[in-house]
Amino acid sequence: MKSTLLSLFAISLIACSSQNQIEINVIDADTRLPIEGARIYVDDPPFAARSDVHGKALLPETSGTAKITVHAKNHLPANLVLSGSATATAALQFDSTHVNPAEARLTFTRADTLRGSYGPYRANNDLLHYDLNVRLNIEKKYISGYNTITFKMLEKGDRVQIDLFDNMQVDSILFNGTKLAYNREFNAVFIDFPEKLAAAETASIDFHYSGHPLETGRFGGIAFKQDSLGNPWIYTACQGIGASLWWPNKDQQPDEVDSMNISVEVHTGLTDVSNGRFTGKKDLGDGFTRFDWQVNYPINNYSVSLNIGKYTHWADTLGEVTLDFWVLPYHLEQAQKQFAQAKPMLQCYEEWFGPYPFPKDGYKLIEVPYSGMEHQSAVTYGNLFQNGYLGRDWTGVGVSTKFDFIIIHESGHEWFGNSVTANDVSDAWIQEGWCTYAECVYVECMFGYEDALKYVNGYKSKVRNARPIIGPTAVNSWPTGDQYFKGALFLHTLRHVIDDDVQWKAMLRDYPRHFKYKNIYTADVINYFNTYFDRNLTAIFEQYLYHAAIPVLEVRFENEQVNYRWRTDVDGFAMPVKVLTDTGTQSITPTSEWQSMAHDASWQVATELFYIEVDTLESAQ
Repeated sequence: MKSTLLSLFAISLIACSSQNQIEINVIDADTRLPIEGARIYVDDPPFAARSDVHGKALLPETSGTAKITVHAKNHLPANLVLSGSATATAALQFDSTHVNPAEARLTFTRADTLRGSYGPYRANNDLLHYDLNVRLNIEKKYISGYNTITFKMLEKGDRVQIDLFDNMQVDSILFNGTKLAYNREFNAVFIDFPEKLAAAETASIDFHYSGHPLETGRFGGIAFKQDSLGNPWIYTACQGIGASLWWPNKDQQPDEVDSMNISVEVHTGLTDVSNGRFTGKKDLGDGFTRFDWQVNYPINNYSVSLNIGKYTHWADTLGEVTLDFWVLPYHLEQAQKQFAQAKPMLQCYEEWFGPYPFPKDGYKLIEVPYSGMEHQSAVTYGNLFQNGYLGRDWTGVGVSTKFDFIIIHESGHEWFGNSVTANDVSDAWIQEGWCTYAECVYVECMFGYEDALKYVNGYKSKVRNARPIIGPTAVNSWPTGDQYFKGALFLHTLRHVIDDDVQWKAMLRDYPRHFKYKNIYTADVINYFNTYFDRNLTAIFEQYLYHAAIPVLEVRFENEQVNYRWRTDVDGFAMPVKVLTDTGTQSITPTSEWQSMAHDASWQVATELFYIEVDTLESAQ
């Protein structure tokens, strides 16, 4: 064993791995426990990795020496120099100065870990299919049914974790007709098989359940409402709190089923609209009618939805994609006028982001009694048939009242959130930041670049910069709201860092294709950008996503010169910006060291193109 001591951390190197990769194991120096979510950056060629639940990350083998930096929340960073293929352990020292005060107020429990972590009894299997069958007794606010869960074992084992809120009853869990034993811990259900299942074996369980699901708010799972005529109006919306609030599933984000069937039994006279393709309905003869839906693509659990009411329907097409609209009958005229925005919006998104990701399932827009949600192929809408957000100018610059915010934002999630999904909730900017940026793309497509520029800059007033966009990992903690607005402004900044709109727009079409139907981490996004643009953008990602503060450009005017440098949290930060001068627009690349250029009367930073702060300092003289 070869070891090297580097300042406040220890690196242990042992023999070459059989996979010809560098394996990094990140642990806390005091507790010796693994750190999940650490960022590991290779300098040249640039590569980013994230440590898993075991603190492990794999890096590509290098033919020479590799300079590696390891970062983790609340810890001092570590710098390594490695060569060839090896295994290394980085023990990072906790440091209170690296603790974000706003994040420090967050507290987590064992229940949060069970919900948010990809633990061993989740990681040992791969979901293949759900067959969800439910009946709703609306008067009693009661649900019963079963989910047939089909999965493939990735390793030999006799236990899996499925999730169902602990106020719900587990009626039975069957495997080949035989009842299985299980244990419940908070909302986790650990299911034991009588014998070990073999690696690569495919198995199915029938999970029967019933109960009164919690109603916990607008996005709190399931809600039993009424329309203005007193008819039942029921919906589900459970991003964050979890789909296991109302049905049993593997309630996490890294693993999605490849396909799904949804059968919903409701009181005859009502209609259920769920995800996927409608395959039929059947009057069951007992006062209930069953509606059957088929999802032909991977789908995340929180996207699975029920929308039950006295709906009327009309349809359209966009090429081979069916467009279906479901609204209350007395809103039909308003809806047909307002929902006319959907088709040109989808055309814009297809032009900029590539084909609609779920053509076999079609696109649906469904009226609901809350603002809206991005349920896959079943987007819900409650913006009261008004432009803006509930009639308000959402970004305050006179642009958002030109379109219906909910239609445009929630539909953008079909590309960003439903097709491309974050592996961990802490990385949800991959969904929300990108989808908020999609709003800006829509504005540019429909109304032009100048309106898009105004629109995205309107988001600056909504950013708080109190916490990093990327929050604590593996505890199902929804990040700060900055992930929406700062996430979009970050992408807007990157566009002008790249400073090549032809290349940028080509990337916007390639990115959703590259990650189509995939679940990814921020490290995957960093690697994609660095490769696609053949530039090392890692430090820019690190500053904007993992630190609360935005880059500050310090400027000092003296002796007909303007001096400038970056003040950031990230070493080696060098991001180009544009400045306006008497002779036109120039690009400069400040670093942490002072640089200078001639000062003229017109000199100013083009802050509308970047999300930065400019701090004008007094002259040193």
